[in-house]
Amino acid sequence: MSVPLLKIGAVLSTMAMVTNWMSQTLPSLVGLNGTTISRGGTSERIVSALYPSPEEGWQIYSSAQDADGKCICTVVAPAQNMCNRDPRSRQLRQLMEKVQNITQSMEVLDLRTYRDLQYVRDTENLMKTVDGKLKTASENPRSLNPKSFQELKDKVTQLLPLLPVLEQYKTDARMILRLREEVRNLSLVLMAIQEEMGAYDYEELRQRVLLLETRLHSCMQKLGCGKLTGVSNPITIRASGSRFGSWMTDTMIPSSDNRVWSMDGYFKGRRVLEYRTMNDFMKGQNFVQHLLPHPWAGTGHVVYNGSLYYNKYQSNIIIKYHFRSRSVLVQRSLSGAGYNNTFPYSWGGSSDIDLMADENGLWAVYTTIPNAGNIVISRLEPQSLEVLQTWDTGFPKRSAGESFMICGTLYVTNSHLAGAKIYFAYYTNTSTYEYTDIPFHNQYSHISMMDYNPRERVLYTWNNGHQVLYNVTLFQVIKTSED
Repeated sequence: MSVPLLKIGAVLSTMAMVTNWMSQTLPSLVGLNGTTISRGGTSERIVSALYPSPEEGWQIYSSAQDADGKCICTVVAPAQNMCNRDPRSRQLRQLMEKVQNITQSMEVLDLRTYRDLQYVRDTENLMKTVDGKLKTASENPRSLNPKSFQELKDKVTQLLPLLPVLEQYKTDARMILRLREEVRNLSLVLMAIQEEMGAYDYEELRQRVLLLETRLHSCMQKLGCGKLTGVSNPITIRASGSRFGSWMTDTMIPSSDNRVWSMDGYFKGRRVLEYRTMNDFMKGQNFVQHLLPHPWAGTGHVVYNGSLYYNKYQSNIIIKYHFRSRSVLVQRSLSGAGYNNTFPYSWGGSSDIDLMADENGLWAVYTTIPNAGNIVISRLEPQSLEVLQTWDTGFPKRSAGESFMICGTLYVTNSHLAGAKIYFAYYTNTSTYEYTDIPFHNQYSHISMMDYNPRERVLYTWNNGHQVLYNVTLFQVIKTSED
């Protein structure tokens, strides 16, 4: 039995999900232009798009047939919340905003009318008194002596504030007419949208798309690992803090948890800011502060399964700090590891020990005197921080700008400055290495932190006071069998 290899370049990023999609998982997919992928006995290669580009919708890279005649294809899914870009979705959102505005206006009218009506009720007896005195004066003018006239004048003066209230009533009446017209227009637009959508329930369709995206994301996770072949252009999220620092999201928790952590500076820092969401981090709002019991060194920190792992200042001790309990769960010395700028990256900054996580777990990248300053990789047990296995890469750490792990492979840049490339890769699964030439744009010319997040499959970097993301391209080799 022969085993052909179907080589597929897979773009794995926050903006697009690439997955191997079996027809038994999803029986069929029909695009807006009529392109259909379904279960069946065809081995024809499909190179077509349901939309013009992955940014706009589904795109099919290729398909093949397995031994059972089932379709195997690679799909680039659109960004999540694709429905939000649908014109009808935008129209509905605008309608919702108008309805909300009308509701708020009605609430203001209601409060104002209630207040003014109360005032009118309070002046009702006064108006009756004035009316009675005027009738008496008109029937018997001689009864209106100077004292009675002054009393009548005072009471009329008390009624003068009623005039602006009545003017407000007129204004509110005009506003009610305008609101009634807006409601009528909204009804017409909603009827038009309903006719355009026909029998389809738009919310149901949106939920089906979200479910499909969830299943595709699950398939992507099952795909496992690949080899890094490219890095996207930088995406600047925010400019904050000093020249050096680190920021991150949890590398392991469910995707529903969107917290972001920021640690400014590279030595003696203790202040960690926790933001509720990425959007809050971008705006610098809705955060809580954690004050670490021990200061940190370098920028090689990582958040893994709810805990912060960092290098204790002026030591080779690794600390595991649990955010929820705000306590140190464990700390352990990384035996023989250099610290305090003994073996830093090329930019210095006490970056001797770099902690990171990928699809295979928790790692420490450092070096020792017996290793002559070459980069050492150790896989750590997350609970006890015990070293499970160690590799000597043979690459001098002082010649490295930064490094990160993807799928058990350490990738090393040749500089922290402009013009840097991903220059070296060490594969822990085979204990082999190779020199690479993967360029990326170092937009702000001084990277002091670069880490991969396996949950989001992006690179987080701190670049000269800017927090920047890079999407990555992984090369997949998918095996299929045939008779």
